[in-house]
Amino acid sequence: MIRILTPPYKIFPLSDSSITIDFGAVIDVGINTIVAQLFDYSNSHPFIGFIEAVPAYASLTIFYNVLQVREANPSANTAYAVIENYLITSLKALTSTETKEPALIEIPVVYDGEDLAFVAEHNQLSIEEVIQIHTQATYRVFMMGFLPGFAYLGGMDERISTPRKSTPRTKVPSGSVGIAGKQTGIYPLESPGGWQLIGRTSLPLFDSNSSNPTLLKAGDLVRFIEVK
Repeated sequence: MIRILTPPYKIFPLSDSSITIDFGAVIDVGINTIVAQLFDYSNSHPFIGFIEAVPAYASLTIFYNVLQVREANPSANTAYAVIENYLITSLKALTSTETKEPALIEIPVVYDGEDLAFVAEHNQLSIEEVIQIHTQATYRVFMMGFLPGFAYLGGMDERISTPRKSTPRTKVPSGSVGIAGKQTGIYPLESPGGWQLIGRTSLPLFDSNSSNPTLLKAGDLVRFIEVK
């Protein structure tokens, strides 16, 4: 189990009805763990007026109903002050709590993407070596975004790091597995996109009719399994 440590942070209003706690412009597993834990804590301990929490790589933004917060805290100077105190108190609660083990999700992939050969050539590797490297790593979901169910996966081996396409495609098929810089990810829906496509999965990543519509969430771990 990993015990959470609180690094320096800053809290500021993102808008009249949202607040952000930011731990710095870094991609760090320890900090991202804290963000994921704050996200879980805010959803399991919502305050009156809580609307939504949105985690990113090193920050968490909470959206709230100003009138509801004010009505529930009539002695407070501002709704912002209430939520700022809520975040500080939440961090203190997390420092004495052990984190839960992240979920590990295995994603079956057919490695036949139209950019697979380019990724291999760009990194002076064979196609087989690219596949081997991509499937050997365990990736962390640092944040969700871009599309419903789209997970930004960190922890990719730099040996297969490849820049995004200079001209994005107008249509990327659902289930496409791609690489962009030092990240990898899966398109949960058909959409435009500029990632280098190396394979595809038939595993659904987003279902709008489900009570849990996204397969992956921030903090999860992912491994890719090659299938023929």
